[in-house]
Formats: sequence, structure tokens, C-alpha cells
Amino acid sequence: MKKHIRRIIIASAIILSAALPGLKKLQPLEQEGVKLTKCTDGDTAHFMIDGQDTTVRFLAIDTPETKKPNTPVQPYGKEASRYTCDALSSAKEIRLEYEKEKDDKYGRCLAWVFVDDELLQEQLIQKGYAKVAYLYGDYKYTGRLQEAEKKAKAERLGIWSLK
Repeated sequence: MKKHIRRIIIASAIILSAALPGLKKLQPLEQEGVKLTKCTDGDTAHFMIDGQDTTVRFLAIDTPETKKPNTPVQPYGKEASRYTCDALSSAKEIRLEYEKEKDDKYGRCLAWVFVDDELLQEQLIQKGYAKVAYLYGDYKYTGRLQEAEKKAKAERLGIWSLK
């Protein structure tokens, strides 16, 4: 019986992919559970990865600056940093998901950050603490982030209340 069901699932997947050639094939991304070592700001934190303290830049978002040299603290920067640090510090589980490019030009690890199964980037955007940015490819969760941003803009939340 299990073999029969498995064959049906495989056949259905083949038929569906043939019928919808423009549909992007969703490949599972590489994932791993990590431990927070240090909060940096709204879109960057340090995690213990493979026994090393690693700087992780959150994929596809930008939060207002709080620690950039020669740059004043920007509006909603402290709120974004506080939200990120609170979420990461109180998390039962933190999981990172990686796209094909795992590092940026500054040597920082790039990742989707899940806090207790919730996408942290999406939460930051929903609150108006981040905007969609730094899209260098077709990322898995970009559509979700763009929808969240559209709603935050319409509701004039956080950074969108300044415009």
C-alpha cells in the first residue's frame, strides 16, 4: 500500500511539473539549528555555527542603522534592534536557512532566520522596522516579504510613518 501511494505522489509531481513549466521548483534549503551568541542590530546577529561565533546578516531586509560608523542612529533603528534581540534571546529554537550564496562580500553569513518557526525578517517588516532590500537573486521568501511590506506601507507602520 505504501509503495502504491508513493508512486501516486511521484506521478502527480511529474504531471504537475510538466503541466506547469513556468512554476518555480521549490527545493528545500539547507537548514541548521543555532544558538545566539550576541545581538548586533536589527538585521545582524552572531550565532554559534559549527563551533564558531559567526556573524549572520539577515537575507533580503534592511533595518535602520544603529551602529554604522559615522552614521547617526536612524529612526526606528533602536526599535528594530530591540525587537530582534528580544525575539532571539527569548527563542526556544533558532533555525537558519541558506540560499545558494551563503556569504556576502563582507564575509558575513547570509541566512533566513526562523525564531520558533516564525520568519524573523517577515516579523520585522510587518512591524515597520525593516524594508525589503539587497535582493541579488530569486530568493525563496521574497514574495512573503514584499506582501508584508506592502501592508506595512499601507498602514504607515514604523519607518513607513515617516514618509
